[in-house]
Amino acid sequence: MTLLFIRLLFISGAALIGYQTTGGDQTGLWGALVGGVTGVIIIFLEIGMRRVSVRGLSSAVFGLILGVIMSKLFSDVLILLKVEPEVLSLVRTTMTLILCYLCMVIAMRGRDEFNIIIPYVRLSRQNQIESMIVIDTSAIIDGRIVDICKTKFVEGKMVVPRFVLKELQQIADSSDPIKRQRGRRGLEVLNTIQKDIGIPITIHEDDFPDIKEVDAKLVKLAKLLEAKIFTVDFNLNRVAAIQGVEVLNINELANAIKPVVFPGEVMEIKLLKDGKEHNQAVGYLEDGTM
Repeated sequence: MTLLFIRLLFISGAALIGYQTTGGDQTGLWGALVGGVTGVIIIFLEIGMRRVSVRGLSSAVFGLILGVIMSKLFSDVLILLKVEPEVLSLVRTTMTLILCYLCMVIAMRGRDEFNIIIPYVRLSRQNQIESMIVIDTSAIIDGRIVDICKTKFVEGKMVVPRFVLKELQQIADSSDPIKRQRGRRGLEVLNTIQKDIGIPITIHEDDFPDIKEVDAKLVKLAKLLEAKIFTVDFNLNRVAAIQGVEVLNINELANAIKPVVFPGEVMEIKLLKDGKEHNQAVGYLEDGTM
């Protein structure tokens, strides 16, 4: 059952409720129209709340419940003091509104200080928010991500979008033997990361059917998840940087850890073959630099 089908079902249900509430005939049609429009507005609100995290929502609900409890206690004190009913009703409503607002704001601001786990509440310190890394097809096929994960330099939750996995499967099923080998190697890399290294990989199901290019889908997903992109694709690196998405580029990492060699520095290298000129030879540094 797709998300679009669920939304259409919700709009139909809202229109039906509007029709039944106002009665039949022409009035019922107006009620169905109002109900349908209301359903559409609620769906737009739901789309706008896409970036709201479960932890943030849980914190707001916790603050709301705490505010209601505090206002109830305050009202009970006023009842014991035998306050007039008119004044009691006004003060109760005002205090409920104020306390619920204050508790919700305080809970939202301090949501990093505790986790709310349904169906019970567990308070614990959480000084660090787990980061997420969206892995690109090029980084998977490249294979160096395995060694990087082994060294523990990269921390965070590994996320492989479904459309990346689909692209990898298409490459593995290609009639071109070179592409087929690259695709199968990519699948083996994911299996190695998950089983041999022990890093869990989450498959993200959002496909963004309105976007055709895989790179654009990756950038949009990274922005929604507030995640980094792991890639070796230079163009994807530039596009993501322009849109404010942080990128972990394996090639940039490789360049950053090259040994620094200064002019005139004495070192020992193994000469592998003769050079073109007299008294010349060819050797390589540890990183492969000639």
